[in-house]
Amino acid sequence: MRTRITLAVALLVALALTGSGAIVYLIEHDRNREQAADEVEQEVEEFRTLQRTGIDPRTGKAFDGVVPLLQTFLDRNVASPSEAFLAWYGGDALPGQEPGDDAYLGDEEFDRIVEDLIPNNGSRLWTSPRDGEVLIAVQSVQFEGDNRVGALVVVQELSERDALLNETMRTYAIVAFLSLLLVLAIGWWQSGRLLSPLRTLRTTAERIGATDLSQRLPVRGHDDITDLTHTVNGMLERLESAFISQKRFLDDAGHELRTPLTVLSGHLELLDTANPDEVEATRKLLLDEVDRMARLTRDLILLAKSDRPDFLRIEQVDLDGLAEDLVAKARGLGEREWRYDGAPAGRVEMDRQRITQAVLQLADNAVKHTQEGDEIAIGAAVSAESVTIWVRDSGPGVPAADRELIFERFGRGVVRENDEGFGLGLSIVRAIATGHGGTAHVENAPSGGARFVLTLPIRQTRPKETNSWPAS
Repeated sequence: MRTRITLAVALLVALALTGSGAIVYLIEHDRNREQAADEVEQEVEEFRTLQRTGIDPRTGKAFDGVVPLLQTFLDRNVASPSEAFLAWYGGDALPGQEPGDDAYLGDEEFDRIVEDLIPNNGSRLWTSPRDGEVLIAVQSVQFEGDNRVGALVVVQELSERDALLNETMRTYAIVAFLSLLLVLAIGWWQSGRLLSPLRTLRTTAERIGATDLSQRLPVRGHDDITDLTHTVNGMLERLESAFISQKRFLDDAGHELRTPLTVLSGHLELLDTANPDEVEATRKLLLDEVDRMARLTRDLILLAKSDRPDFLRIEQVDLDGLAEDLVAKARGLGEREWRYDGAPAGRVEMDRQRITQAVLQLADNAVKHTQEGDEIAIGAAVSAESVTIWVRDSGPGVPAADRELIFERFGRGVVRENDEGFGLGLSIVRAIATGHGGTAHVENAPSGGARFVLTLPIRQTRPKETNSWPAS
């Protein structure tokens, strides 16, 4: 891993340096051409100005021909080391300039380019056998009464500029290579330093046994590895908590199942098969115990499924319509004054069936702790961050000491007579809320009694234009 990280960093740096060098080279190369073109254009513009005035600065009189105009410009302007001024007249070099006086004169390719440019003026790049790439610009001139055309030829050599650029790029290549070596050394050292906590994490994780989850990884620093260490420690805490919870759950489940099994075994051992009345009574009793075991088994299976990713089937749900169904279904649980005391809601994302199961479980609990004619209300509201669903009753309420206990598996607070529950109903409610990423708790109702609340994080809401909630 250390080698891979170092090589990856080196490759990225090499690509960045190469790409930067290539971009700089292209930019500077184009800039050299632009500067050369600007310098040529400046010389041509000076010649045009002299041509427009038509006055010889030496005599103060008008030029009497093409040759004096060209000769005056050549005499008054000094070319730079990378520049050359040539005069053209009637298809040949200006009289007084022999083909051997300049390296460009007498070159057939050069002469042809100049002749091609004279009719329309302009410039062209040409690769000279001796000087490399050069820029040739031509500005023609002709006087009335003279059929021959003259022209100023400006030659700008680009080889010197390119040589300076190439030298700069060679220097850049050496510096980039040395920088790459430095990055390799620093990357190798830094990657080893960064991976050191991972080695510690691995050795510590190897010491953690399947039945001993109490050890934790040492936390050092303030970087991503530290965050990973916190995450792993948090995972170990959750695993340890789940392990303890599972052990306690199995112990409690075994205890709860042991009682009906003992009842079944004891009655079967003492059964007098010759007595029909005793057989019938024992049959009814055992069937009742089997029903209790079946109910307990279903609840245990449901709680076991609550940790699976397919426990919920999330869909878009109209919270108004869901509340109407909940109030209608809850009326069949008992003769109570059923009401709705929420506000108009919208569309949210949730598992409709699981939420219905949780709310009806809370409504059933409310029926068990109220009398006929007491008020039980179901409510729902949507805020910017959460969806709240509650069941409120006018019963005796839940003591503060029992408010967390009743949501635990097999946890039971003060119950009424003939309540044959196992203490799993509210555990299922909390499991459904937790599956949605929310919470379940109980609090005092404003008008007395208990108020069980499901708070779910909102995913998407869409307000409704009308309210279809019944008043009661």
